[in-house]
Amino acid sequence: MTGPARADGADPVAVQYESYPYPPRDPRDESKRLVTGSPSHLGELIHHVRGGVFDPGQPFRALIAGGGTGDAAIMLAQQLADSGAAAARVVYLDRSAASRRVAQARAAARGLANLDFVSGSLLDLGALGLGGFDYIDCCGVLHHLEDPEAGLAALTAALAPGGGMGVMLYAPLGRIGVYPMQHALRLLDGGGPPATRVADAKRLLATLPTTNWLKRNPFVTDHLVEGDSGLHDLLLHARDRAYSVDEVYDFLDGAGLRLAGFVPAARYEPRSYISDPVLLRRAEALAPRARAALAEALAGNIKSHAFYAVRADDPVAPPQPVDPEMIPVVVNAEPAALAKAAGTSGSISATVDGLPFRMRLPRRAGAMLARIDGRTSLRALHAALRAQDPQLDEAMFMAQFAELFAALHGLGKLMLRRG
Repeated sequence: MTGPARADGADPVAVQYESYPYPPRDPRDESKRLVTGSPSHLGELIHHVRGGVFDPGQPFRALIAGGGTGDAAIMLAQQLADSGAAAARVVYLDRSAASRRVAQARAAARGLANLDFVSGSLLDLGALGLGGFDYIDCCGVLHHLEDPEAGLAALTAALAPGGGMGVMLYAPLGRIGVYPMQHALRLLDGGGPPATRVADAKRLLATLPTTNWLKRNPFVTDHLVEGDSGLHDLLLHARDRAYSVDEVYDFLDGAGLRLAGFVPAARYEPRSYISDPVLLRRAEALAPRARAALAEALAGNIKSHAFYAVRADDPVAPPQPVDPEMIPVVVNAEPAALAKAAGTSGSISATVDGLPFRMRLPRRAGAMLARIDGRTSLRALHAALRAQDPQLDEAMFMAQFAELFAALHGLGKLMLRRG
């Protein structure tokens, strides 16, 4: 949906992010924690767009297109530094000076020297002369452009050979209630600066009937937990559209790209929602696109799609747990916490946007997870476990690891890379 143009001709999206940088971040918090997530976690992108291959001694260039207040740029730059990738550079690109100041302060707080800041629009990538990139992150940006197709084309043109992207786009079903409220606020708009419009939105939110769809949607909370910045971004944005699974596929097709994987994968598999064996067999027989579309329709709570994409003719494929030389990597979780949960319950649970997932784990899941450190191969992991249990042959071990991988990869917590 698109809001009215400003009388002064200024781009209302640019004005918004100068007034309300999003998401709200305090650089002082960098001493307490690193914000991680999907897409663009280093272990995740290595798995999905590089076929599990990453040499920290080789040059690697990443672009964060529409970097905002810095979540993806700080996460990836820190993880690259921690991995010893001395030749890697991360380029932050955004046209909001206010957002850039927040991101730069966060980088300074961490002492990150592998992060370069550029002011500008992703639509001007060709003119900026930044060169090609091995990886591009574009999270929460394309759905705010007047011409998202032109934006994706500009990003695709900036990909180096063999490069890939991590993208986040809004999804319609989990955002039920958002677009009617945006429309209502446009009808009631009395003009004035962003702060006045935020105040008006708060007044309306305070009087909503219990039947209002935004009030009934427990999955959308930015206007409740992210302060004025979150409220403005959610309900007062000048340009905002959502993409269904089928529209994501069409969007990528139009740019000459193909989907490398949704994350977390379990949200896009019908088996997460269907228990009837007859219906499940029919669902499992569908093509990947249709399975993902079915899962979206069943889940009802997917408010954004995070996914990886590569060029349509790129043969790269995410690694599978069939090679003992593969190295398992835990992402977006603490290995010790996973090991403890697996050892006490024999399963792993996670709640994603209000929907609980419970995955059964193999008997040795806790012992495996306790030894996964992002450096140890499956062969070495098997040797360590076999020293305690001589009956554990390679076939038995690999079968149990495959079961563990299916469960935790489905929740976006376990990836693979090649040694």
